[in-house]
Amino acid sequence: MGRGRHAGYDEQREMILAHAAALFARGGYPGTSMNQVAEACGLSKATLYHYYRDKYALLVSIAEGHVTRLQGIVDEALAEEATPAGRMRMLIRRLVEEYASAQNEHRVLTEDVKFLDAPDRERILGKEREVVAAFARVVAALRPDLQEAAMSKPLTMLLFGMVNWMFTWMKPEGPLAYDDMAPVVTDLFLGGLQAVQAPLRTATVD
Repeated sequence: MGRGRHAGYDEQREMILAHAAALFARGGYPGTSMNQVAEACGLSKATLYHYYRDKYALLVSIAEGHVTRLQGIVDEALAEEATPAGRMRMLIRRLVEEYASAQNEHRVLTEDVKFLDAPDRERILGKEREVVAAFARVVAALRPDLQEAAMSKPLTMLLFGMVNWMFTWMKPEGPLAYDDMAPVVTDLFLGGLQAVQAPLRTATVD
């Protein structure tokens, strides 16, 4: 009989993925070694291989895990809200919340997916396309008059452009938090600049 997983096995795997994602995001997938991952985790290389067979398995788990969480966000938002506007507000809020704590994973998904073998890359990018398509359907429901002009996907990609790269300029010590920015992004997307309301706790920015 094979040995069962010890208590904390899944937590250890998640810890390893978090450290690997940080290393991949900082130095790139090709420039990161399993030795570096093991050192960052405080593990021996032999112990690391007990959890992941190689660096490629780490890349697949990071990219697929991230996009699978995004799929879950979409499913939950669509189930919780009935109106297109309510769904869009929920989708944006949940997306911003996820990216606030998954910056490394998002960078790996966007920059290192090209190193995946074709079947893995197509499966993961297929899930990403499903996320985009779900947002586009909500956009189409909000502006059905634009469907003939095929604007739903371009507008969706503009929205993702606002959210995806927020972490490149947001500073933890700055006057705004991710929780503040979610309604700002939503108001800007749904109503234009004139619809944006300042967060109540916003400090003055020079």
